[in-house]
Amino acid sequence: MTTTSTASDIKPDARAGFDGRRLGGWAKEQYPLYILILLLIIAGFSTSAFFTTQNLTNLVLQASVIGIVTLAQFIVVLTGGIDISVGSVVGLAGVLAAGLFSGTSVPLAILVAVLTGAAIGAINGWLVAFRGLEAFIVTLGMLALARGLVYAYTEGIPVSPDATDFRAIASSTVLGFPLIGILWLLLAVVIAFLVRRTVFGRRVYASGSNKEAARAAGIPVRSTIFLVYVIAGVLSGFAGFLLASRVGVGTPTAGTGYELNAIAAVVIGGTSLVGGKGRVFGAVVGTLIFAVISNLLVLLNVSTYLQDAFRGALILVAVLLTTIQFSKRKKAKQLT
Repeated sequence: MTTTSTASDIKPDARAGFDGRRLGGWAKEQYPLYILILLLIIAGFSTSAFFTTQNLTNLVLQASVIGIVTLAQFIVVLTGGIDISVGSVVGLAGVLAAGLFSGTSVPLAILVAVLTGAAIGAINGWLVAFRGLEAFIVTLGMLALARGLVYAYTEGIPVSPDATDFRAIASSTVLGFPLIGILWLLLAVVIAFLVRRTVFGRRVYASGSNKEAARAAGIPVRSTIFLVYVIAGVLSGFAGFLLASRVGVGTPTAGTGYELNAIAAVVIGGTSLVGGKGRVFGAVVGTLIFAVISNLLVLLNVSTYLQDAFRGALILVAVLLTTIQFSKRKKAKQLT
């Protein structure tokens, strides 16, 4: 007696094979994750202080603010743009959050920081999207303008808020995990959902892949890019408040160099600088890679100058790996 296979008999295996192929394809693209795992192993063997609770908490605190700024940079880079004003926005939002209305209310401070970032993002977005100016030049000018406003407002002196609970958000923990780290991860989930599961997100990828084709398809490219810069400004402004909350004051130098770290984290996370390709997971992993390296170098008492050299070398390696990865994808598509 012979038996015949029904559709229900073969579907699970087919699905399993499909999932296996998807998993294999995903695994091949996760070189940033492998770099992070390797760094964690090296860190564990290099110093016994790395995996202590106190050091891991400090690591999360250090990564969280720049992690939010990296999310801002990530969504801009997806459109094929760049925002090198994010660090200055962090600084300006932080001092205004601590200084306006004397910093008497934390909710008001958050609102001030977010509105500051949104306003700067709107200016950047309008100039880039509707006036057709180069994003690099626009945000370079905004970097100088915002930092100049920081020093004009503070006169180089840190601004102390009056609110006694100003540091509460950045210093609180949930089940032993820093609240600021939870906020970073929640924002990462929100941005991931926005760019992967919404119409707006599909427009962002389309605008970054080919603006002319996106326009021909009826996508409002200009308004999409404008909104992307506004969202980036909001994220950077909120990061400015969190940084001020963490240190307890609004410092004039806050956010200095964040733009370079954010761009580097985005690139090493696998996002293409020409736009249209990249994932939030990669941006988060890229942020952690730089945080681990910085933390480990401090624990090993490495010179500050050598720390900068390590970061620069890592950026070059990240760009090389990203270029190789995208070249392989392009060749594979041509073959198929």
